[in-house]
Amino acid sequence: MSYILHYAPDNASLIIRLALEHRQLPFQTTLVDRAAHAQHSSSYRSLNPNGLIPVLETPQGPIFETGAILLWLADTHGRLGPSPDAPERGNFLKWLFWMSNTLHPALRMLFYPGKYIQAEARDALIESTTQNLSGHFKTLNALAEESPPWIGAPSPTILDFYTCAVMRWPVLYPADNTRNWFRLTDYPALLRICAQIETLPCTKALQLAEGLGNSPFTAPQPPTPPEGSAT
Repeated sequence: MSYILHYAPDNASLIIRLALEHRQLPFQTTLVDRAAHAQHSSSYRSLNPNGLIPVLETPQGPIFETGAILLWLADTHGRLGPSPDAPERGNFLKWLFWMSNTLHPALRMLFYPGKYIQAEARDALIESTTQNLSGHFKTLNALAEESPPWIGAPSPTILDFYTCAVMRWPVLYPADNTRNWFRLTDYPALLRICAQIETLPCTKALQLAEGLGNSPFTAPQPPTPPEGSAT
């Protein structure tokens, strides 16, 4: 059995790649060429009608939505989060869904304001979104400071991988002065998670595959991928 990960460099697919690599699951990759708008092609939309990245093809069919893929992998293969019958399962799930339904969409709104509002209201949207995101990151940092067993623990979970991605992107995107609202050092508990995940073999594999540099989560640099484009 081998999965197929439809990916683009430095997109949400990197979170799935981390999980697959960490669990040493067999998978192949298929580039979604964003420069050619391949995510909107009929062939890709047959896998994900929303035209978003990633998609994971499995023996049970294609799965889209980052949180859904991560949860499916965790439940199917284990050792990526609490098992369905674990006492801490409910807390783990509520934060996974919060990250995928609240924090991640807010980042998309910041990165792609034109998809959400007309040009004349762009600055107002960016201001309100960065304020909301600052609050979200403070909330997540406070959670990590409590040291629950499913985030920031010695055995990484899908929440750790998700955290690294959402901490990386605001440093780099969008490529204009709206980035000055975010500093990694403002969130020390989250930065510790980034440093921990950065030492793992799955991160080394990610760095090579997507050109993310030597410190992709603690000191992010623009990607130089061997194929494809991040935007």
